[in-house]
Amino acid sequence: MPIKIPDTLPAFETLVHEGVRVMTETVAIRQDIRPLQIGLLNLMPNKIKTEVQMARLVGASPLQVELSLVRVGGHRAKNTSEEHLLAFYDTWEEVRHRKFDGFIITGAPVETLDYEDVTYWDEMKQILDWTETNVHSTLNVCWGAMAAIYHFHGVPKHTLEEKAFGVYRHHNRKPSSIYLNGFSDNFEVPVSRWTEIRIEDIRAVPELDILLDSDETGVCLVQEKAGNRLYIFNHVEYDSTSLADEYFRDVSAGVPIKLPKNYFPHNDPSLPPQNRWRGHAHLLFGNWINEIYQTTPYDLEKIGTGA
Repeated sequence: MPIKIPDTLPAFETLVHEGVRVMTETVAIRQDIRPLQIGLLNLMPNKIKTEVQMARLVGASPLQVELSLVRVGGHRAKNTSEEHLLAFYDTWEEVRHRKFDGFIITGAPVETLDYEDVTYWDEMKQILDWTETNVHSTLNVCWGAMAAIYHFHGVPKHTLEEKAFGVYRHHNRKPSSIYLNGFSDNFEVPVSRWTEIRIEDIRAVPELDILLDSDETGVCLVQEKAGNRLYIFNHVEYDSTSLADEYFRDVSAGVPIKLPKNYFPHNDPSLPPQNRWRGHAHLLFGNWINEIYQTTPYDLEKIGTGA
């Protein structure tokens, strides 16, 4: 089944061009099934790029998925037009009455700030608490994962002396996990962050299990069984050129930046990078959506009630 998104969303044509099956409102209405309701709380400045990245992975599922775009109400985006936001996004206040089978919370370019100094932190805390009663399963990404694991368990983030930036080899620590079905024993994942969550802090919380980690960049994916939450601190959703875009942006701005590690062929930024993580990105999202489908109540209103 294809993913259902607004026909006029910029991501629509991109996904169709890539071969992702996308469903129009008219076709969706004709199908006598309940689509999975997935919400995307998009905290990234370039919201359109993130929409494409997440919709690409969610839309690869054989299940019908309806994707709802959500933003915080207490923050004005600088890199996405107000027209785009008004046309395609609801604020969290506008959807807080709804129930979702799955909910994705993205990263945000505020990782070096203390959580309490983020202008929308109070709203973020409300949203995270709301996911416990209104969402069956939550996938928290990068800063979204750091914020969630801090909010629910007090796990701190630590500033790195040097940015973790590149494509790093990761290890499959829990091959039996439903979320790692089909995963290799080791594989590569893009990393781009100035902060980290430390393994010893995770291990100090009995409710948390480390699923993926790297010898060089530490924890990548953590599962919390009781809360139906996943925390991923790196970027399986990235496009082939995402790290290159970040690198050349900083170079153009005169910001000191090293070449992303293990990324450009022969460390030559004039050569196009190759995507070596796409397959595992699809596996992770596919496994997550499949687990949601297997365990979520048919009646959306029963989510969060224990029924």
